[in-house]
Amino acid sequence: MSVLVTGGAGYVGAHMLLALDAAGETAVAIDDLSYGAAWLTPDASRLVRGDVGDKAFLARVIEEFAVEEVAHFAGANLVTASLERPLDYFRSNAANTLALIETCVAKGVSRIILSSTASVYGTPDVSPVSEPAPVRSITPHGASMAMAERILTDAAAAHDLRYTILRYFNVAGADPDLRAGQIGKPTHLVRVAAQIAVGARRENLQVFGVDYPTPDGTAIRDYVHVSDLADAHLAALQRLRNGGDSSILNCGYGRGYSVREVVEAVERVTGAPLPQEDAPRRAGDPPQLIADSAAIRSTLDWRPRYDEIDIIVATAIEWERKLFHASAF
Repeated sequence: MSVLVTGGAGYVGAHMLLALDAAGETAVAIDDLSYGAAWLTPDASRLVRGDVGDKAFLARVIEEFAVEEVAHFAGANLVTASLERPLDYFRSNAANTLALIETCVAKGVSRIILSSTASVYGTPDVSPVSEPAPVRSITPHGASMAMAERILTDAAAAHDLRYTILRYFNVAGADPDLRAGQIGKPTHLVRVAAQIAVGARRENLQVFGVDYPTPDGTAIRDYVHVSDLADAHLAALQRLRNGGDSSILNCGYGRGYSVREVVEAVERVTGAPLPQEDAPRRAGDPPQLIADSAAIRSTLDWRPRYDEIDIIVATAIEWERKLFHASAF
């Protein structure tokens, strides 16, 4: 029996593979390497290059590796880019999820973990936001993931299929042993700040929006460490194996940090000021997005290990330092 990890050469998928390895699980990863890199995976021999939207390819992998469960991470996840290329996002996140689930149903795969996003909530009426809150996305990214969720929930109602959908908040940080982390073009606050802190970027950190209705005027987010997120996926998989019912769960800590507070954490960790400048708000950014994490903690007995902003920032900085030093040779 194998666990199929789609997007296994990407940021979160690679950390899921590390978690599966630590638990003694057998896994196979697929990735088209459009965003990821083979060297991020713990074992490149278990990485199959291909498109998750290709049903014939998926069927071959499921058969060859005796796949019985899927953790689905493959997709596009940049909010701003989704505004510029909405069709790409609907194809990558919704259409490809449809292809995956169709193939799983055809091949008898009955347990699926879907990596989703808090962007499905748009701008919530209340904060922290809980799972029953209305799904009313304000970006193609959120809308495409809401479609992926609906495809999975409707399929499960009609077929022998159980699932866990994890709506994660702002994922950041890196494997504490520096075996995996973020690569590619940096867009998220923690990674950009970490790159500036280690000298990989010679510029000021842009603070997008300083007039939000928040205590310091900057946007507030619930930052969750990527290794804790992988642990949540592993716990969700085990619960389904034990007969647990299908569920949708927020994956966040229930504590928000503003942009200014993240900058302060970077400065505490490095002991040096971080150059920054104010900039206009970005389209698609709600003022505040914090998880109500009660459901995931009780349902999965999830106990995060890295739920401190300084730890998240420190691992991100060490990862960027590793990449920066490697690039110098």
